[in-house]
Amino acid sequence: MVRLTTTISRAGRKMAIGLGAALTWVLCGGATLADQPREWQLGMQAAATPITERIHQFHDELLVIIFAIALFVFALLIIVMVRFNARSHPVPTRTSHNTLIEVLWTVIPVLILVTIAIPSFKLMYYMDRVPDSKMTVKVTGHQWYWEYTYPDNGNIDFNSNLIADKDLKPGEPRLLDVDNPLVVPVHTNIRVQVAGSDVIHSWFVPSFGVQEYAVIGRLNEAWFNVDHAGTYYGECNQICGVNHAFMPIKIVAVSEADFQKWLTEAKTKFSSLDKPKNNATQVATADQAPAVLPVADTSVQAGNR
Repeated sequence: MVRLTTTISRAGRKMAIGLGAALTWVLCGGATLADQPREWQLGMQAAATPITERIHQFHDELLVIIFAIALFVFALLIIVMVRFNARSHPVPTRTSHNTLIEVLWTVIPVLILVTIAIPSFKLMYYMDRVPDSKMTVKVTGHQWYWEYTYPDNGNIDFNSNLIADKDLKPGEPRLLDVDNPLVVPVHTNIRVQVAGSDVIHSWFVPSFGVQEYAVIGRLNEAWFNVDHAGTYYGECNQICGVNHAFMPIKIVAVSEADFQKWLTEAKTKFSSLDKPKNNATQVATADQAPAVLPVADTSVQAGNR
């Protein structure tokens, strides 16, 4: 009997350890996923910039506050159901007002909002204020591709288009890989200027914590500083037309030495390329892309709306 109890106890401990390890993997497994979303991923992509780290920290702080509020409200509901049901409290009270309670349920939510607002404003200021940048990249949104310009590095300019399914190589993610990615150095403050040429787009990279709208006639700014080398993906998350789903963003972060090598090659490569004025025909070659109307026609349709 003692041996049986000991065996069951050991099996229970092993099961508890296994379940704990599995739960830890599920909850924290996303910490190694810094480049793109994965199947069955739980939580957000791991932070690749200081901005994302602060966003995640603020998110976790809000979860604690929200959980405490939900637990308090749930406790009040239980108290009301137990103490003030018809069986336990057959004669209802005639109390209609309670000054203390009314003051508390007005003041406490205000204090909670102030507690949330202070770190929220600090985070917004940190994200919006572009620190001293060593490099500038201009991003222009088109229907339906991105154009990248390096104004302080020889004014390199090129288009970044989705790679069609039939042209994908093994290991390249579908609907995320492009022919010409944005290449940036790590550990460098990079200013991103975002503009639009036709309709509103949105340049969104989750692991960078950056989302800026590309609006025609307006120049918006953001910044990032990549902590470690790697490949990161994003997408346009502003519905911009029929091929909205085919505007991926691919960023390759490399060391400073590798970035200088890429610059040398890029000045030769992209200076010989003639970028089309209208990229609709290129996007239409993608296997998954629907038929594309000329940009002039879509502009007329947008005006009619």
